[in-house]
Amino acid sequence: MVVSALTFSCLGALPPASAAEQILVISAKPAPVSELDTPAAVSVIDGDDMRFAAPRVNLSESLNAVPGLQIQNRQNYAQDLQLSVRGFGARSTFGVRGLRIYVDGIPSTMPDGQGQTSNIDINSINSIDVLRGPFSVLYGNASGGVINVSTQTGKAPPSIEASSYYGSSDSWHYGLKASGATAESGHAGNMDYVVSTNRFTTQGYREHSAARKNLANAKLGFQLDEVSKLTLLLNSVDIKADDAGGLTSQEWHDNPRQSPRGEQYNTRKKTRQTQMGLRYERQLSEQDDLSIMAYAGERNTTQYQSIPANIQQIKPAHAGGVIALTRHYQGVDTRWTHQGNVGVPVTFSTGLDYENMTESRKGYENFVLINSTPAYGVKGDLRRNERNTMWNLDPYLQTQWQLTDRLELDAGLRYSSVWFDSHDFYITPKNGDDSGSTRYHKLLPVGAVRYALTDAWNVYLSAGRGFETPTINELSYRPDDKSGLNINLQPATSNTVEIGSKARLGNGLVSLTLFETNTDNEIVSAGNIGGRTSYKNAGKTRRQGTELALDQQFDENWSLKAAWTWLKAEYLTDVCQDTNCNGNRIPGIARNMAYVSYSYAPEQGWYAGSDIRYMGDIMANDQNSAKAPAWTTVGLSSGYKWSFNQIEMDLFGRIDNLFDRHYVGSVIVNEGMNRYYEPAPGRNYGIGLNVTWNWE
Repeated sequence: MVVSALTFSCLGALPPASAAEQILVISAKPAPVSELDTPAAVSVIDGDDMRFAAPRVNLSESLNAVPGLQIQNRQNYAQDLQLSVRGFGARSTFGVRGLRIYVDGIPSTMPDGQGQTSNIDINSINSIDVLRGPFSVLYGNASGGVINVSTQTGKAPPSIEASSYYGSSDSWHYGLKASGATAESGHAGNMDYVVSTNRFTTQGYREHSAARKNLANAKLGFQLDEVSKLTLLLNSVDIKADDAGGLTSQEWHDNPRQSPRGEQYNTRKKTRQTQMGLRYERQLSEQDDLSIMAYAGERNTTQYQSIPANIQQIKPAHAGGVIALTRHYQGVDTRWTHQGNVGVPVTFSTGLDYENMTESRKGYENFVLINSTPAYGVKGDLRRNERNTMWNLDPYLQTQWQLTDRLELDAGLRYSSVWFDSHDFYITPKNGDDSGSTRYHKLLPVGAVRYALTDAWNVYLSAGRGFETPTINELSYRPDDKSGLNINLQPATSNTVEIGSKARLGNGLVSLTLFETNTDNEIVSAGNIGGRTSYKNAGKTRRQGTELALDQQFDENWSLKAAWTWLKAEYLTDVCQDTNCNGNRIPGIARNMAYVSYSYAPEQGWYAGSDIRYMGDIMANDQNSAKAPAWTTVGLSSGYKWSFNQIEMDLFGRIDNLFDRHYVGSVIVNEGMNRYYEPAPGRNYGIGLNVTWNWE
């Protein structure tokens, strides 16, 4: 499989004329690159493949062919997808932890390591690169893996696309995208653009799970001269979603659609985020390139939780059942890339990454008293008021040495520094000053050796150290239920060794990876009650795994994709208070995952596809006394494409969970009331129509 752009860069692609394009991770390679030559576990997903007979709503629709990536749709748009790479991030009760996410060079992961996927516009994606293993540490904090999203760049002639999809649970998705360019790129004065807007609404599979999401994304490029380009990036998302919450095992079996706490407490969440980025790229010489990315954004969140009034009333230090957050974030990443020769060809890239986030966090009671009886779902008295700041300043360096025609050495280094500071403004006689600060520093080295056995077969060995700090949310609540910040929570440090082999078989690629990751001070859930989770360090953990992937194109129309993951993730020290958990499986992580898809997709006429997905059982708590059973689902899709004059049309339908399997889609790790389970929908249907108008 040949990739059009392998952009594992938090700065985006360099100009096409760049000569310094051979660095692996920190720099980009705009010229065609083969995954075969990358000494790391990497998967590249094409945007057109993601839109193939799909609703275009969630990343969980199209990333299942990536080994090592566990992505689960909670059917809960108040909490985002549950996503982990090699088990990192599985503890998250909302949002994404343990890995870095970038969209056109702008981090969707905040400086504290907490990220989200809600601002990713599938309609305008060009490609997604998923990096697993040691080289992900070069992205700094929370790098169990990296997901890098690149959106489309406008090209001539202009086009307009209207897309629509209607599915089960009264789900609607429709979008409009315009793209184009004044002329071919590379000439001074030229401009390219892609502007996309989307709206999604659903009543939800479960009771109290309705949602509405508006999303807009724009990318405008200006060719300043023959060697420099300026790109403006704009993104906005507005979400309003009910929160169905988790179920006990008995509730799940009795009625997986129910939401008893959701209805009682009117649990819900509203999120608005707007951000802007500006990227400047310049070819300084035939050997040197400069890239600067600056961005800023604001995110507002209000969430109503299912916390009983009596718990809030009897604890003066309780933060209440309503969370109100306003986050302002900004950053600058500057990179210089040079290609030279010191006896052998050498490429190096060095840069400085600065990120900053300021958070205003308030907490309110989620009730008001009417005749001494609490009425839930309304904002009550103030119970928390603080300002939190987190920032990092990370220099990094990566080099690539072509020692011989077949032997390559890659080495990198990042020094990650993260500061956290909190000022408490809610101080009462029974609730003292909870202000505090802490900082974390870590040197993150990585290296790899790749050897080409033949022109179509490579083997490699890599090793690196990772670093994951607590997020602001993880620092907010102590596991002993006392007031004050959870300052004793330490960052997790991981050491990974990986060996891999990649071979091209005809018009396809097969890859095999074996790895081991040993982690000190792993951050795990200490308990979750009413949607509020506290965290602790687990001592030592170990992950051992095997990843196998096949991407095969049989001819112009037939393709096969397959992935299998075996992951043994276990505690090496006791993390339980009342039982011995040494040797237990880490909850939230499946030991086995498999995926196979087969499709027939000609340029015009009828097309069809099918897929089978298997997920092994998942432990729900540290004691391993509760688990979500293994499951297998089957999906089918078919459609028809035709064109006349300047119009292209695509009409399709799909069925997911064909055999109506009753299963748990995701789990809430260590939920304190045993409400671990978030059910997945049974058999569901959808139809879609996409219409594109091209100006020739």
